[in-house]
Amino acid sequence: MKFLYIAACIPALAASFTAPAAFTSTKVASSNTVATNNLFNNAKVFNRFALKAKEGDADFEKKKIIVLGGDGFCGWPTSLHLSDAGHDVVIVDNLARRNIDTELGCSSLTPIQPPEVRVQAWKEVTGKEIKFRNIDVAKEYDLLVQLIKEEKPDSIIHFAEQRAAPYSMKNSKTKRYTIDNNVSGSNNLCCAIMDAEVDAHIVHLGTMGVYGYGTSGGEIPEGYIDVTLPGGREANILHPAHPGSVYHATKCLDAIMWQFYNKNDDLRITDLHQGIVWGTNTPQTIKDERLINRFDYDGDYGTVLNRFLLQGAMGVPLTVYGTGGQTRAFIHVTDTAKCIEIAVNNPPKKGDRVEIFNQVAETRRVRDVAALVAEQTGVAVKNIPNPRQEAAENELDVSNKKFCNLGLEPTTLDAGLFDEVTDIVKKYKDRCDPTKILPASFWNKKRAAECADLDPSSIKIEEESTVNGSA
Repeated sequence: MKFLYIAACIPALAASFTAPAAFTSTKVASSNTVATNNLFNNAKVFNRFALKAKEGDADFEKKKIIVLGGDGFCGWPTSLHLSDAGHDVVIVDNLARRNIDTELGCSSLTPIQPPEVRVQAWKEVTGKEIKFRNIDVAKEYDLLVQLIKEEKPDSIIHFAEQRAAPYSMKNSKTKRYTIDNNVSGSNNLCCAIMDAEVDAHIVHLGTMGVYGYGTSGGEIPEGYIDVTLPGGREANILHPAHPGSVYHATKCLDAIMWQFYNKNDDLRITDLHQGIVWGTNTPQTIKDERLINRFDYDGDYGTVLNRFLLQGAMGVPLTVYGTGGQTRAFIHVTDTAKCIEIAVNNPPKKGDRVEIFNQVAETRRVRDVAALVAEQTGVAVKNIPNPRQEAAENELDVSNKKFCNLGLEPTTLDAGLFDEVTDIVKKYKDRCDPTKILPASFWNKKRAAECADLDPSSIKIEEESTVNGSA
């Protein structure tokens, strides 16, 4: 797939991100089936990448891994997954997400333990040790450099960013915090690796939102796109950014920063453009109650499918924003950890350009996801004004050939697989504050005005006997 760009559009972008001459891209045929597109079928193995064995196997390569943001929704299960595989893991987190719980007056539905309790429980259950260090990556630069010097990691996984688009749009304070924290943290990481003089591979959790959520008109490739420049010159450049929030803008800025430090300082970097994460627990987090992962359900941090599953389990109408015609990419939290492991085990070589994966399992329209949950739970669907500035309807056709070719078998949106999340909700339903479910952040004044009639106190949890039509 090639696009013809007008001369004024991207000369600087093309000059900055033209691929090395030795690079050739392989194209994948685009699918027109968008609503329920399982992207991992019929995989063929790349010879460049390979899955690695676990500890005890002859070809296992144990690595020292620092996980920045390792106390969070994706960071915690990933840290346990890597430790369980036999790697030496160090978690770094400043507990900012827990502080935001206090700010918003809404805690995780699940009762997550302090990080010190978590890592001690992991040691008791498995005999494996995970270190924890409380460091603010965006502000405590000297401590970050010192840690990298001491630990000499093979890989550094970067989750340490404010991860919610709605929170990033809440007000000027949260917009500025998201920029300051996310962009400074990424820049500090690159600088710290160089100052520590350690050849560590950065694995960054990005977002599919860097591409934007308009109708692309074709398959979205993995990070780089073939273009024809004025004069008929062909190039393969970084895919143009089209952020839909301040949060997404920081991930776009990250992507440009990775390109610079890779080109200027030869840093080895893998950027993972991830879809919306759903699910709660993993095979590691269910080993002990103290290891449970966090579950966010509020309008700022609750991901759409987890929020639907909570509403369905509690008899609350599923709140679909706008028409529900937004098509999004999804991935289960267990597969997030597996994909991170694949990236860690397959680092780019010195001199390679930034490696980019689209970390998604399938794409679905939001209204179709709601219908699936409604069918399972018997709860009604309720369309409400959209707090976001976005297209009411969009297609999304995504290439994820790289993970596909690694043989990953993803967890797709199957009704039977919702049971784990539903069971979690029912177990901890008394911790739910239903007034936090509706959107509380709005993209602009127009969206806020359209949502002005939404009443958080109108959300009522049904008695268990009336859910699923059993009354």
